[in-house]
Amino acid sequence: MLAFKSEEQSQLQLVEREEINDEEELFEAIDKLTSHGINAGDVKKLQDAGIYTCNGLMMHTKKSLTGIKGLSEAKVDKICEAVEKIVNFGYITGSDALLRRKAVIRITTGSQALDELLGGGIETLSITEAFGEFRSGKTQLAHTLCVSTQLPTNMRGGNGKVAYIDTEGTFRPDRIVPIAERFGMDPGAVLDNIIYARAYTYEHQYNLLLGLAAKMAEEPFRLLIVDSVIALFRVDFTGRGELAERQQKLAQMLSRMIKIAEEFNVAVFMTNQVIADPGGGVFISDPKKPAGGHVLAHAATIRLMFRKGKGEQRVCKVFDAPNLPEAEAISFPILYINSIKQVFQITPGGIADAKD
Repeated sequence: MLAFKSEEQSQLQLVEREEINDEEELFEAIDKLTSHGINAGDVKKLQDAGIYTCNGLMMHTKKSLTGIKGLSEAKVDKICEAVEKIVNFGYITGSDALLRRKAVIRITTGSQALDELLGGGIETLSITEAFGEFRSGKTQLAHTLCVSTQLPTNMRGGNGKVAYIDTEGTFRPDRIVPIAERFGMDPGAVLDNIIYARAYTYEHQYNLLLGLAAKMAEEPFRLLIVDSVIALFRVDFTGRGELAERQQKLAQMLSRMIKIAEEFNVAVFMTNQVIADPGGGVFISDPKKPAGGHVLAHAATIRLMFRKGKGEQRVCKVFDAPNLPEAEAISFPILYINSIKQVFQITPGGIADAKD
């Protein structure tokens, strides 16, 4: 894993992965199949198809595996039998499930108010969606998470690298610099630990997700950011005639994202756009709802709604979550002492708590 050590300049520097041995492996490498009678050539074919772990292999259907060039149904059956001997994907007790939940890492957002809202931060092994209109703070939070994820776990970080897929062209590496300095980290080292890709079509976006398996199997990643998940689908599919196909392709991409989260114990943070909601009610001046429909709503584990408040206020609300109460955090340019709401600010150093 990644870790950091303090320097005289109070900056945090990278420590090599080999120096940290206190955490057991979270997945079984696909190479272990060779010790169970699987040909090395067939293992290479699986790797060429983007499958690098036994855990990931179990997340594929036999139909998709037989679609890999050079793998017959008989070979796939033999591979699946071998994998079942390495990885247990059957029933476990509730107590075992609770123990597995201890592997979840909560990554700080940079603000105690937001962290309390989220039960400690952005969770690994799940998808966190942030939806809202433009200039509501979604991308600012994404940039802050790029830095906070690299903090050691004892500083409420993720102790890992970040993968950033940008579909709207809003990633700014120069924005990372002041955020890293605020956390007392070396901006150059932080930027080196972020891998970035600009996606231009939904197919390109999906292929970038497929290519992550190879990188995450070799290096310790803790966060995947997709900003935004729906933008390219709204461009590449038009009209009601293509809506069913769009939703199917979107569902496949979201399925891939949750598999990445569970296979490599990473947090997936995706932003989403909003659309007008004519049936939103007569008492709401400008009703909006998240894009993507029910397909996206069911895929996201935690849904956060970002909206603009009065003046420069920004509001973050827990819209849907399996284990969090409905609550809000509000950003204020100046902290109102008597406010009953939790508060945070969007500052040059990223998302932070509001101060007097």
